[in-house]
Amino acid sequence: MRFLLKITVPHEPFSSYVKDGSVDKRMQAILGETRPEAAYFAEINGKRTALLIINMEQVSQMPAFGEPWFVIFGADVEFHPVMLGEDLGKANLAEVGKKLK
Repeated sequence: MRFLLKITVPHEPFSSYVKDGSVDKRMQAILGETRPEAAYFAEINGKRTALLIINMEQVSQMPAFGEPWFVIFGADVEFHPVMLGEDLGKANLAEVGKKLK
């Protein structure tokens, strides 16, 4: 199943990792292990934020995706199931709508 991971990284220890030059190695280690389908980096509400699209076969994989961010960066991690347009097309919304009348 496809998920959007929203990772909110606190200023510390990230800023210290930037200063000591280790941030790239740490980020690449996590991204290399998780191999996201896509990875975007932005500022959201004044915080460094990573938005990753990942695929999980089962929810027991959540710790493998979340723990590196928790442990290395002290980050907050949110898991949100997401769909492609083709997935939404399979949802049969017309039939759902009929039941809601």
